[in-house]
Amino acid sequence: MESTQSPKSEAAAQPDVKARLRKVALVALPVLVLAGLAFWLTGRNKVSTDDAQVDGHLIAIAAKVQGTVSELKVKDNEEVKQGQVLLAVDDQDYKVALDKAKAELAEAESRLTASSADTQAAEEAYASAQHAEVAVAEANVAARTASQVKAKADLERMKPLAERHEISAQAFDGYRTAADVADQELAAARKRLDAVRQEAKIRRTGTTSAKAREEASAAAIARAKASVKALELQVGYCTIAAPSAGLVTRRTVEPGQIIQPGQTLMMLVPLHDVWITANFKETELKDVKPGQEAEVEVDMNGRTLKGQVDSIAGSTGARLSLFPPENAAGNYVKVVQRVPVKIVVDAKEAEAAGLRPGLNVTATIHTR
Repeated sequence: MESTQSPKSEAAAQPDVKARLRKVALVALPVLVLAGLAFWLTGRNKVSTDDAQVDGHLIAIAAKVQGTVSELKVKDNEEVKQGQVLLAVDDQDYKVALDKAKAELAEAESRLTASSADTQAAEEAYASAQHAEVAVAEANVAARTASQVKAKADLERMKPLAERHEISAQAFDGYRTAADVADQELAAARKRLDAVRQEAKIRRTGTTSAKAREEASAAAIARAKASVKALELQVGYCTIAAPSAGLVTRRTVEPGQIIQPGQTLMMLVPLHDVWITANFKETELKDVKPGQEAEVEVDMNGRTLKGQVDSIAGSTGARLSLFPPENAAGNYVKVVQRVPVKIVVDAKEAEAAGLRPGLNVTATIHTR
């Protein structure tokens, strides 16, 4: 059975609907205005971006020596302390080489002792030749010179007497013979002095050679000490310890594996030292300054952390990329760039929130 409504009743209902709509509009309009005003007041001093990630240090644990992994003391994703031993490399070959280097060092030290003794003996011989033998030879030359001068003077005095036959020819021949003998003795003394001086030069050369051998022995000791030090370092490198506290991850080494110098064995992530890298649009950075308060909402668990703006990057993210954009082409299109902003959070709060490098977050900065 169909219901019917008269035109009069329909006309009477239309004013009631319009009146109700006007009442709803009068009530809703102020609410919307207040809501918009509140949103503007609360958002006008904030900038926010969801293009933000947790950042941190990724420490590559690598080997410095070649060898076989003898011990592996950590598991993947295990938390370690600073200085904790991560793995050990078989060090037997390096210890044998170290013992050999120490023996060579001892041998070089003994050679240096012998060279020092030779140098001292050569110096003493040179000093003896220089001060004793040369002095004696010079004194002998002086004495023979005096004898020669006296013999010649005696001869000169006897010549007038011999010419006047006041002395015998035999006596005059004695004076002449004495003068000749004095000349020969002086010549012999001078030759002896030259020989002694030449011998002193030879001994001086021997001293120089002994010093050179001593210096060579000292250099050999220095090389041997350097070899010992290098091998001691290599023996120490066979034990790899954690340079910082953190979480071991991406372990790629197994016991018995032969590793090479520079080979990455695992990664260490210090979870106590993480920060937020938020990429804001360049148009949003007008009022952003270091020291401003910030909030970080973690996508993983929805937790909100308090933070502070640490610094603003010196370049845009695009400019720091592997292939920076080339804007010299004719088809250039202006694109709003993003600038990385570093936000620091409390280390304990970050650890409690389970922050890991690479996690997505939403960062909000209070500009006033």
